[in-house]
Amino acid sequence: MARVPLIDLSTVPGALGETLRSRPPLNIYRVLANAPQVAAGFLALGRAILGQSSIDPGLRELVILRVGVLSDAPYEVHQHRKVARSVGVSSEKIEAVLVGTDGAVFTDVERVALAFTDAVVREVKAPQVLYDRLAAHLGPQWQIELLMTIGFYMMVSRLLENLEVELEETNVEHLEVPRD
Repeated sequence: MARVPLIDLSTVPGALGETLRSRPPLNIYRVLANAPQVAAGFLALGRAILGQSSIDPGLRELVILRVGVLSDAPYEVHQHRKVARSVGVSSEKIEAVLVGTDGAVFTDVERVALAFTDAVVREVKAPQVLYDRLAAHLGPQWQIELLMTIGFYMMVSRLLENLEVELEETNVEHLEVPRD
């Protein structure tokens, strides 16, 4: 059971309520409604990362899944497995990122981005040699967007785990990437 109330989204007033009701009925949104003053900003950043970032959606989802695994956040992993499948990530890649293998299943850029993700989550600042490898594949915009994705999903994972947000009782089959 979550450590804070799961708010009935039909009771959330104004623009925040409209935004929350336009999304799948996930418990993370029901928890966020407890903090309306910061929820809108949280949702806006998440929307930008998921719907407006220039990072390839498959790469983005592999990185998010890796952050979820490294953060020991099963809710996050569960939800983003669905998103990863919806953007075309193969089951083989999804399973490999969850166990941390860097085998032949990944492209060079995926291997570098995942190693970079591991370093950022574990060490905060990636070693220069790893950053240089990443920069050889990704330009400045992608580097920044990748770091923002890693950081945001570290925050999401910590929010979910510290508040003990549980999976929804009914399975939400398709988690759509918000584009508004």
